[in-house]
Amino acid sequence: MLENAFRGRLRYWALLAFWGLVILAGLYSYGQQLTVGLKITGLSRDVTWGLYIAQFTFMVGVAASAVMVVLPYYLHDYKAFGKMVILGEFLAVSAVVMCTLFIFVDLGQPRRVMNVLLHPAPNSLMFWDMISLGGYLVLNLVIGCVTFEAERQGSPPPKWVKPLIYLSIPWAISIHTVTAFLYSGLSARPFWMTAILAPRFLASAFASGPSLLIILALIMRKFTKFDPGKQAIQKLATIVAYAMVVNVFFVVVELFTAFYGNMPHHLHPFEYLFGLHGTTALSPWMWVCELLTVGCVIALLLPGVRKQENLLACICVAVITAVWIEKGMGMIVTGFVPSPLGRVTPYVPTAPEVMITLGVYAIGFLILSVLYKVVVSVRERVEVV
Repeated sequence: MLENAFRGRLRYWALLAFWGLVILAGLYSYGQQLTVGLKITGLSRDVTWGLYIAQFTFMVGVAASAVMVVLPYYLHDYKAFGKMVILGEFLAVSAVVMCTLFIFVDLGQPRRVMNVLLHPAPNSLMFWDMISLGGYLVLNLVIGCVTFEAERQGSPPPKWVKPLIYLSIPWAISIHTVTAFLYSGLSARPFWMTAILAPRFLASAFASGPSLLIILALIMRKFTKFDPGKQAIQKLATIVAYAMVVNVFFVVVELFTAFYGNMPHHLHPFEYLFGLHGTTALSPWMWVCELLTVGCVIALLLPGVRKQENLLACICVAVITAVWIEKGMGMIVTGFVPSPLGRVTPYVPTAPEVMITLGVYAIGFLILSVLYKVVVSVRERVEVV
């Protein structure tokens, strides 16, 4: 089955070559970081998490969103997701790999990763985050490969894989819940210390992840003979619509609590985020995010708009952008600014930092391209037969 990854047209190899070039550029910048240290980034003593951890937070949501195709297909026997479920599982695999790499580059020196493995601390949320991500990666790899191999052979999947499938559903929820707990458990950071952070993370994940899956499905339909199915794409669009509505509701609840309560330690981060007392580096991004969010919600709630796939693709890109801004830089950096002492330390990612981030994304999308190439090759052969 894996031999299909080494056969393809010129555009397939061109795509892999492009990812390879971006990876090399990222490795060059990472070599600088290994030599000089994290001072080549925009991080500081006050802002210790930035672009890397922002991407980690976003990609955990993409990984968790695979449950939105796994749950309907396996628990409710929703046949329309039959061709989509393997795409969701392999997307989760590449997303978890990216999550792990973002943590890796954020730690600075690779040997620090070994501290988590050699000195496990069950009272640390970092330990449980490692367990949840590692377990989810293994689950999706095993489930995806076993069920896809069974489909290739035209036989039902083995019975022993069913418990793993059922286990993967709550496990998907857990990886983003534990990630939210990493932030909301920090009492010195009032912007994060809210009980609604985990539900917010899950709602945004169930909007951005399926949006990315829709875009990938549309790309595959355009450039290959594999069609995941219009019904599956439309059902995912409906999921994105309601997830965005729930996400907006949660954000409004947070804003009400901060502004109506008028507690300075809750209010000041929001004032900084939206530039209410002067423009900040993040405020233009956040206002763009809010405009995109409102526009996407209105468009997604109109069935006639959702059914036009060209418009749907644009809406999905806007959803991903809005969630990336809100849950990425907006969520992470604002947790540190202002500091507990009220100090405002601006944070702007540096060029090497951005290049390393793009390199990590390129590794993830290289893995995804290879996995999807295998899926397309096998599916095209099966459908012809």
